[in-house]
Amino acid sequence: MARPDGVGRPRKRLDSLAADKAYSSKANRAALRARRIPHDIPEKDDQKANRTRKGSRGGRPPTFRPTRYRDRNTIERLMNRRKQFRAVATRYDKLACRYRATVQIADIFIWLRAKPDRRNP
Repeated sequence: MARPDGVGRPRKRLDSLAADKAYSSKANRAALRARRIPHDIPEKDDQKANRTRKGSRGGRPPTFRPTRYRDRNTIERLMNRRKQFRAVATRYDKLACRYRATVQIADIFIWLRAKPDRRNP
């Protein structure tokens, strides 16, 4: 979306956010709501207990879509595979374009390992 005056970088907003329980604080949820970003963050057990202990003053439980949250797992596994490559994990490259190329090479190796050449003899 373009800026109203045409000055500055274009505004960008996430389509949605899926995060783990570490990011389930009230402040994080409020910041996402203020920016109108839909989010799927599971609620911590102690937060559930505190909310239910307060009864009607505890408020409604936050919306959570487990199927959407499960899709996050594939991205987590990809990032963990990328971190197996030392150059990606430690970021030796100073320039962003070189780091991006390193990540692309790591992705090619991951793809080649995942899909071996299966020739019929």
